[in-house]
Amino acid sequence: MERLVRLDPEAVLDFARHFESRYHRAYQWDLWGAAWVLLDGASDDAFDFFRCWLIGQGREVFEGALHDPDALADLLDDFDEEIDGDGEDLGYAADEAYEQLTGTVAPDLDLPPAPAEPEGTPVDFENEALLAERYPGCGSGSAAERAGARRWPA
Repeated sequence: MERLVRLDPEAVLDFARHFESRYHRAYQWDLWGAAWVLLDGASDDAFDFFRCWLIGQGREVFEGALHDPDALADLLDDFDEEIDGDGEDLGYAADEAYEQLTGTVAPDLDLPPAPAEPEGTPVDFENEALLAERYPGCGSGSAAERAGARRWPA
């Protein structure tokens, strides 16, 4: 938010539009499956915060994850489920910055409505064999097992 409050209110709204459009693009079953494996489970809220965090990782990681969610293992240097994957604060940053700058609540962004369901084929989060097959790079099983299965430095 520190960077956003240095901008003018219209630029903050532009950031919010950009952020929201990417947030909605990332509402995909395949990505949720990868988040489930990386985080040892991901509720609706946890996946929301994961998508915010993913946007904050930059274009290369974001676009790479959308193209191949299992590639998150290669795109992230040292994912730590205890501190990574939760971008809740980033999800509120534009609204808070706009309110701080103007003293008013941010207006409607005039974006298409959020999708009602994730895009793609639903993932059975309870099927560990399926998760291991679909997301071998992210690893499967417990966090300790995954640490040994990762393709990136721990």
